[in-house]
Amino acid sequence: MMTKEELLGKIDVVLLDLDGTVYLDETPIGNAARTLERLREGGKQLIFLTNNSSKTEEEYRKKLNRIGLWGRGDLVYTSGMATAAYLKKHHAGEKVYLVGTQAVRAEFAGAGVLLDEEDPDLCVLCYDVELTFEKIKRLNFFLKAGKPFIATHPDDVCPTKDVPMPDVGSFLALFKRSSGRDPDLIIGKPFTPMGEELSALTGVPRERMCMIGDRMHTDIRFAAANDMKSVLVLSGETTRETMKNFPDKPDLVLETVNDIL
Repeated sequence: MMTKEELLGKIDVVLLDLDGTVYLDETPIGNAARTLERLREGGKQLIFLTNNSSKTEEEYRKKLNRIGLWGRGDLVYTSGMATAAYLKKHHAGEKVYLVGTQAVRAEFAGAGVLLDEEDPDLCVLCYDVELTFEKIKRLNFFLKAGKPFIATHPDDVCPTKDVPMPDVGSFLALFKRSSGRDPDLIIGKPFTPMGEELSALTGVPRERMCMIGDRMHTDIRFAAANDMKSVLVLSGETTRETMKNFPDKPDLVLETVNDIL
């Protein structure tokens, strides 16, 4: 493993997972606000990076501002935003049946994605916390008809205060059973399309980026797949014991994000 000083000297962009990394629910982890400010002062671009495609960039920005973690020059990037960027680049002008919340549908439309409920060219599945049987039925119909199928991310569950809630990965299991289809492409962590979109967004090569997160199978795998540096923090899902169950090795293992400095 490299030292903190070596790692910070090799990166320009810090990608920060959210829950379990910089906050727990509504509470910043330790003095995360000061840590993030010192990273900004050190010339690092901070990007809050999440697989959760049930919320918009604006919703996340408001929360980070409310709990004191937002700063000048920061960006939020969700798997939904990466998917919209991917569609604009690779499926320009094509009509999309989008399963997502009303706010996220508006965000996609605002990004220039053409939404269509009747005769789409392809289908996209987000983490839809407003999911209805009508949406399930319609998506299943289009999948059985062979429409190309993209999912924003693969997470089985979304952590909540009480019981983890079914996320896109669980929805995918449902559609696999009903339509026989797996997605043709998954955009978010740990896959490479979101890494490619981040590099296009920032103009920074991926080897000059560092992913900081609490999950081996999404955050650290994402960094490895995209040739990024990585820092595992033990303030969320992973422990020193469970990290041994995964093939990827982070560049640093820290108790919390605050130990980066």
